[in-house]
Amino acid sequence: MQTKKLYKSHFVKLIFICVLFCGIKINYSQDIKENDSIIQNDTLTKKPLLLGKITRNAKGYIKIDKTKGKLYLYDQAELYYLDTELKAGIIVLDYNNNEVAAGRIKDSTGQLIQPPFFKQAGNEVNPDSIRFNFDTKKAIIWNSKSEQNGMNVSALATKKENDSVYFIKDAKVTTSKNVEDPEYYIRVRKGKFIPKNKIIAGLSNLYIEDVPTPIFLPFAYFPLTENRKTGFIFPSIGQNNQRGYFFQNGGYYFAFNDYFDMTLLGDYYTNGSYGFRNESNYRKRYSYSGSLSIRFENLINGERGLPGYSKSNIYNFRWSHSQDSKSNPNSRFSASVNLGSSNYFRESVNQLNTPNFLNNTMNSSVSYSKTFRGYPSVNMSLTASHSQNTRTKKVNMSLPTLNASMERIYPFVKRNGQKKGFFKNINFQYSLRGENRIETSDSLFLKKEMFDDAIYGMKHSIPISTNFKVLKHLSVSVGGSFEEVWTGQTIKKNDYDIINQTIGTKDTIKGFDRFNKYNFSTNIGTTIYGVFNFKEGKKFQTIRHVIRPSVNYSINPSFEKYY
Repeated sequence: MQTKKLYKSHFVKLIFICVLFCGIKINYSQDIKENDSIIQNDTLTKKPLLLGKITRNAKGYIKIDKTKGKLYLYDQAELYYLDTELKAGIIVLDYNNNEVAAGRIKDSTGQLIQPPFFKQAGNEVNPDSIRFNFDTKKAIIWNSKSEQNGMNVSALATKKENDSVYFIKDAKVTTSKNVEDPEYYIRVRKGKFIPKNKIIAGLSNLYIEDVPTPIFLPFAYFPLTENRKTGFIFPSIGQNNQRGYFFQNGGYYFAFNDYFDMTLLGDYYTNGSYGFRNESNYRKRYSYSGSLSIRFENLINGERGLPGYSKSNIYNFRWSHSQDSKSNPNSRFSASVNLGSSNYFRESVNQLNTPNFLNNTMNSSVSYSKTFRGYPSVNMSLTASHSQNTRTKKVNMSLPTLNASMERIYPFVKRNGQKKGFFKNINFQYSLRGENRIETSDSLFLKKEMFDDAIYGMKHSIPISTNFKVLKHLSVSVGGSFEEVWTGQTIKKNDYDIINQTIGTKDTIKGFDRFNKYNFSTNIGTTIYGVFNFKEGKKFQTIRHVIRPSVNYSINPSFEKYY
């Protein structure tokens, strides 16, 4: 009895489970059916066809594969679409993906010819093969070659991101004209190439004749614009019979702003010679402009330990500055400086082919002048000059020359008042001139010894004059001048023979000293006019004559026996 109840209980549970699963299955089937009855919209849109008209041409053949949606152009193939121009041995246009691929073809001897020429958005490239997408403007380029403002760039692989950004891999950057096999180049493993702008690269290495050198750059920046841009300057490479192989004029250019730039250049020779140069330009509109050049070279000739071996240091300094006359009418500054080693232009490798090689003199001048307005006005000028003979190596300098002058003053009359009579016409001026002269050689230039034989002094001049009338017809002028000289060196003449005017010995005495001299002069004169008339009918009617008699008296004491 209990067994029947147990079976009955299990049977009920089994039926319940079957009903439960059947219900779930029915509900699940209904959900699928309901979902299938809803029409879903396709979110994928069909790619549009090429928007513009395609112009194509080929010498070999033009083939269209409608099943694959491709156009084949073979042998001297050309394709033009919007701003894109493509020429190659073979071109394949994929209408379905809006892509184009181009490459070379083989001639009868098996040589690859007709490499692609690709131009898009004004940028040109000559690769071995290329694949370009018209929609995204992206491209994959192999063995590309491009010229940018004198810089030749070739890369094993290039990815065109957009019209202005390219990513290059295993590239060569050089200024050599031989693009296929440059004598020297900087190998860029990875870099960012912006046409007509710049190349930014990571670790780079200088190669010569495909041989890596120890010169590495942790990063590199190559400007490609015609405008001023901060970046590296690629050196020129060559050979010199005396100094071996060289890198010349390589360095870095700094374009700080629109008013100032600087170029740092260097030379290196395999015999150990080297040189440095700093070239700067500055300009402020309507104010001033100028340039500065500092050059230094360490030159080695011959082999150490052998006859003919020599080592020397040479330098050259140049500075040019000019001021706009409208910037400050009361003051003016100018400079034209060219000084340095006398043998610089003859020994510097960078100067051998310039006109300076035949120049035997170097001259410099720096001047500043200022006018102090008011009454009395004062004009002042300060000048430093330099003259150097590159043959004799003699250097003459005036360091500096000071000139100052004050306008004429009438102390007994008001400014712009009438000047009549003896006292009101009394006037005087003041002028000053100071100079420091140095004669030396270029070996002592800028050393303490160059000032040992310097001659310096200063002269003050005060001229005084007046004029007045006597008896209405006589003009009287009275004048004189006073001069005083300051000097830092005097000469003592011993055993001076006044009669024979001979000198026994001379002693140079250093130290401050002064002397003065003066003079006086007067003049009395008048003017007589006469007229002689001829009779009427004569060829000459009237003769007018003027007579100016005058009497002069002057005193000019001689101080020669004292000074």
